[in-house]
Amino acid sequence: MELRQLRYYVAIVDHGSLSRAALVLHVAQPALTQQLRQLEEDLGAQLLHRSAQGVLTTDAGKVFYEHALAILKQVGDARSAVTQSTTRPSGSVTLGLPHSISGALALPLLMAARRTYPEITLQLTEELSGNLNEQLKSGRINLAVLFDDGQLGAFASSALVEEELSFICRAGSAFSPPGERVALADALATTLILPAQQQGVRPRIENVAREAGLHLSNVIEINSIAILKSAILADMGATILPVAPLLADIERGAMLARPIHSPALARTVTLCASRNIPLTNAAAAVKRLMHQVTEELCAGGAWPGARLLK
Repeated sequence: MELRQLRYYVAIVDHGSLSRAALVLHVAQPALTQQLRQLEEDLGAQLLHRSAQGVLTTDAGKVFYEHALAILKQVGDARSAVTQSTTRPSGSVTLGLPHSISGALALPLLMAARRTYPEITLQLTEELSGNLNEQLKSGRINLAVLFDDGQLGAFASSALVEEELSFICRAGSAFSPPGERVALADALATTLILPAQQQGVRPRIENVAREAGLHLSNVIEINSIAILKSAILADMGATILPVAPLLADIERGAMLARPIHSPALARTVTLCASRNIPLTNAAAAVKRLMHQVTEELCAGGAWPGARLLK
């Protein structure tokens, strides 16, 4: 198996056909077909279904595609690590952000990176936290913001903030308990719109509820922040989230956010890297910049409900 074959295979999948990939790669199509056949013979598995309309990955092909991407990225990072300057880092860095964090961090970090490290190409990917965990393990991304649920031992991690979780519902909602604050028992007793188990805030809520002898009674599972927001505005239920991803609706009065007590709820937001794959100089620079941006956001009150951890 050769790196060239990995690059060819990724191009074929990305472009959906051998002919289009051949044009992009500037390789004759018969030669590309031969390389693909050799790769499949080497692996002992069919990677693609071919038809007049193009190609589709087999189950084995989907698995191999993810590994090929990770390998090619690590090769690129290795080249960058050798050639980069420590004083003027350059190259590509991929950072993964959960949906509920990107609203607070993405734009400030992008602006700071463009200003401070113009020779670094910062690529942000927004995913479910469970997906980011797997991508970081495989080397497809350099850094990821994850939530410390006691299961981050596989990563080199540094805490960013402790983020308060609030009870959030539509203004005038039928699901809104009386009072300025909401007891956790009352919050859990209502219809809640939350991410699926093992995603986002859900593990933290489940753990605290279990420790308090409580349980969630009625949950609508939605993993998309945009769809979750629409469901709240349609008054299908309330949610337990940090205020940052829903701040615009809260500030314009369309939603209400109330603190939770007995007990309070918070999550630790953590910046993680692989323990097994060294950071390039560019990735290390972005890691430092992330801490700097987080500190500035907390100091200026631009990340509501977040308390800086040092």
